Formats: sequence, C-alpha cells, structure tokens
Amino acid sequence: MPGRSRDWLKQAAHDLEQARASQREGRHDWACFAAHQAAENAAKAMHLARGQDGSGHVVATLLAQLPQRAPAALIDKARVLDDVATRYANGHPAGARFEHYGVLQSQQAIDYAGEIVEYARAEVGFS
Repeated sequence: MPGRSRDWLKQAAHDLEQARASQREGRHDWACFAAHQAAENAAKAMHLARGQDGSGHVVATLLAQLPQRAPAALIDKARVLDDVATRYANGHPAGARFEHYGVLQSQQAIDYAGEIVEYARAEVGFS
C-alpha cells in the first residue's frame, strides 16, 4: 500500500492542474470540484505513505485522522473545500450547480487545495 502513495500524489497534482484549466475556461464549478479532488487525493497519499487506508471524501476528516495530525489551519481550509457542493447536481436547493460558483470561489478552492498538495508533498517526501 505505501508504494502507491506517489501515484495518489501525482494524481493530486494533475487534478490541481485541471482545476486551474477549468478556472481559465470559466468553469468554476469544475474548478472547485477538481480542487477538492486534488486535496482529497493528497490526503489519501499521506495515509498510504503511512501504511493506512484513507477512505471517504471529507478532506478535513482525512487530514485529522493522520497519525501526525495536519495543522489546524490546514484542516480549516479543508473544511472550506468540503463545503463546496459540486459533487452532485442537487447540492444546492435551486439552480444548476454551475450557477453557484464564480472566480472568487474557484480561486479560493485552488489556493487551499494547492496548500494541501504542497503539505502532502513535504510529508510524503515527493517533489
């Protein structure tokens, strides 16, 4: 299991690039979703690097469950990413999902996910 941590981390970096590309194209809902995926995959990479199975989609929980818990500020940023309701079309009471996101939300999601990916790189020892 630990041998796959780098694969998950590579995927996290790829997902972060997708978030940036989606933002450039004005697809802010997809940018937020890809940013969340990047953070989730980075958190799972850290679990795998420690021989654990990190499961679920809640990044804040994944970070908090690490043997050496992630910094509180990073967990708070993960909570912001977790609150972005882009996984399902019915994540909002009304309106199409894409109507709820703009450049402000996508930039924040990309920034926070980027911090989590960088933290994971340092923890896993992969650049």
